[in-house]
Amino acid sequence: MITPVILCGGSGTRLWPLSRTAYPKQLLALANEKSLLQQTLLRLRELPGLNAPVVICNQDYRFLIAEQVREIGIENAKIILEPEGKNTAPAVTIAALSEPDPEALLLVLPADHVINDELPFIKAVAKAAKMALQGTLVTFGVVPTRPETGYGYIQKGEAINAEVFKAKRFVEKPDFVTAQKYLESGEYFWNSGMFMFESATYLREMEEHAPDILSVCRDCVESLQVDLDFQRIKPELFAPCRSESIDYALMEKTKNIAVVPLDSDWSDVGSWAAMWDINSLDRANNVVKGDVVLDKVSNSYLHSESRLLAVIGLSDLVVVETADAVLVAHKDHSQDVKKMVGQLKSQGRSEVERHLRDHRPWGYFEVLNNGTCFQAKRLVVKPGAKLSLQMHHHRSEHWVVIKGKALVTCGEEQFILQENESTFIPAGTKHRLENTTEELLELIEVQTGSYFGEDDIVRFEDIYQRSLV
Repeated sequence: MITPVILCGGSGTRLWPLSRTAYPKQLLALANEKSLLQQTLLRLRELPGLNAPVVICNQDYRFLIAEQVREIGIENAKIILEPEGKNTAPAVTIAALSEPDPEALLLVLPADHVINDELPFIKAVAKAAKMALQGTLVTFGVVPTRPETGYGYIQKGEAINAEVFKAKRFVEKPDFVTAQKYLESGEYFWNSGMFMFESATYLREMEEHAPDILSVCRDCVESLQVDLDFQRIKPELFAPCRSESIDYALMEKTKNIAVVPLDSDWSDVGSWAAMWDINSLDRANNVVKGDVVLDKVSNSYLHSESRLLAVIGLSDLVVVETADAVLVAHKDHSQDVKKMVGQLKSQGRSEVERHLRDHRPWGYFEVLNNGTCFQAKRLVVKPGAKLSLQMHHHRSEHWVVIKGKALVTCGEEQFILQENESTFIPAGTKHRLENTTEELLELIEVQTGSYFGEDDIVRFEDIYQRSLV
């Protein structure tokens, strides 16, 4: 049996401003109508003998990920929550230790890859499974099509059989000249970051090459806490674990590793230039998303989220517009977006962390306008969902229902608000908003007061088990 292990960490900073800390690229629908996470899971549907998938993610994404997994009909996924990111080696080790069958094959996949041609991937997994059942660690090496400087590489060694090679060495992201040499030699693959091995084989190798990581992760798995549909790692047990990639911790040290070639249109979607590569082009080699009007524009990626984007007489550009930020960059410098995000973060800019639309387990809200003494939001509450019973010290709230029906708790009162009806929630008053219907509930919330930060929420009850008073 194969257990898919989906690594759903990472912030995707090179795809800012679409990808944000609170809503990273793996949760975005970048290549089609499904998110990258959903595409990764759906890609496995042709594989026989699958166990329930294991998804390793940051605790901040738990409700978003659970909802996306359920949207594609997967009800039995095991979602393990990391209190902080420690890179891929601890994440994979946690997954291996939580697998009850030591002979199960773990298929380790990052959640943020695009593989449009799935048949070569399915065939490569079948080849990898045969090697993994013989006690070998297996990685997937993508057959390169260009001198790419944004990927690491794997040099192939001697052939194990006609379709599988020993992995001779892993190398870092090269400069262009070196990448060109790798391509011309025919000896190198792109390092996909995808792996396959028996759980027991992996743990034996970690015992030899990274026993400190294994020891910490073993303690964490033995003390996993059940939290609704999730399994939560205790922060105090996970904190001592060193942050390390599976490449550094194990793959570059072991001799027991093979590489299976993957000849497919694979991408890790690591930059806006990569987004240009994987999307359909118009006659002028442009990718156009949203409300965009062009004149004499070529070889560019143009994306509008919330308004008209007009571009004239330019080429080789990336222009990405969202409701609160616009990125303009030369396509050749798309890898530098990460540096820009670092600069914005050092300035304390909120645009790095969140979109104006902020997702919550009950639905989402989006900021419509704000000033020194007011803030206006649009709230959308899912059917059957309800906000926590809460109170604010520094703001009052006015609610106007624009669609649906709301059950409101305000102090000791409880009442129904219909469309076009409103109510007032004074500062310091316990209150709750519920949608008891089977339709979406939408309302406008106007906050007045001296402070509107999300940390001015005192929770008394919460069905999603978020922190209380």
